[in-house]
Amino acid sequence: MRLNDLAPEKGQRKSRKRVGRGVASGSGKTAGKGSKGQNCRSGGGVRPGYEGGQMPIHRRLPKRGFKNHFKKTYAIVNVKDLNRFESQAVVDEVALIKSGLVKGDRDGIKVLGNGEVTVPVTVRINHISDSARQKIEAVGGKIEVI
Repeated sequence: MRLNDLAPEKGQRKSRKRVGRGVASGSGKTAGKGSKGQNCRSGGGVRPGYEGGQMPIHRRLPKRGFKNHFKKTYAIVNVKDLNRFESQAVVDEVALIKSGLVKGDRDGIKVLGNGEVTVPVTVRINHISDSARQKIEAVGGKIEVI
């Protein structure tokens, strides 16, 4: 068997529907789009959420609450997660992203004191809780707030 002998099983691949190829094809003349109106035209159709001129549901429903557009979101790293680093390693934003502990859109990183740390590491980070600071310094680690 060679690469040029490979082919899908019979009935495995379905050919696309060719519309507008005569009345006998079953999809001729109007090409399955019905007759007249916005949806049968080329480039026609309505935007998502359009309800034919009726007041759309996103405008009919009352808006509730408050959304603070200036809120800062921090990526959270617990002290127990620092055990995966080697002794005396420098743990900063780049190291946390590379290890997979931090990902996504964020305004900074905060270390919290959940769990125990056994490895002395140097942490260079934006924010750290008091309990996390005490636990890291208790095992001989250092904290540098940037």
